[in-house]
Amino acid sequence: MLFIVSQSLMLSIAKGLLEEEAKENEQERIRWMEENCPPLSLPGGTQQLMEFLKELHHKIDVIDEERYDLERKVNKSTKEIEDLNIKVIDLKGKFKKPTLRKVRMSADAMLQALLGSKHKVSMDLRANLKQVKKEVKEEDKDLRNVGDWRQNIEDKSGMDGRKKMFESES
Repeated sequence: MLFIVSQSLMLSIAKGLLEEEAKENEQERIRWMEENCPPLSLPGGTQQLMEFLKELHHKIDVIDEERYDLERKVNKSTKEIEDLNIKVIDLKGKFKKPTLRKVRMSADAMLQALLGSKHKVSMDLRANLKQVKKEVKEEDKDLRNVGDWRQNIEDKSGMDGRKKMFESES
């Protein structure tokens, strides 16, 4: 029972404190409004009221233009900061280049990829070369036309073959 009484007592004290705090907040708000916001002096006639509203709208337009200009400057600055950060990261080398894989591509296909499909460039390098006929020397013909290898060996074997070899060299 003592617990319930003390709990209700605490609640009533807290309620009183909250009411006092709300009154203080309201008084503080009124005091701040009196200091920072001068009392509104409305002209007596309709014409004067219209002029006052036009003046007020003009001030609002000027403030909106300033806000827009400042917003544009801030956006431009943030864009420049982002670009500079990217440059710094690139210069530091933190940007890792992906490993490139080998691609088999002909020279024609490579040029077409670089220059685009508009340019038709042919890289047939062999077409530009001159054809040269190869002259065959007589000594080479003799070496190639050896004939049957068995006969060559029989000719060189024995004393007669060595004599012929000796005579042909000198």
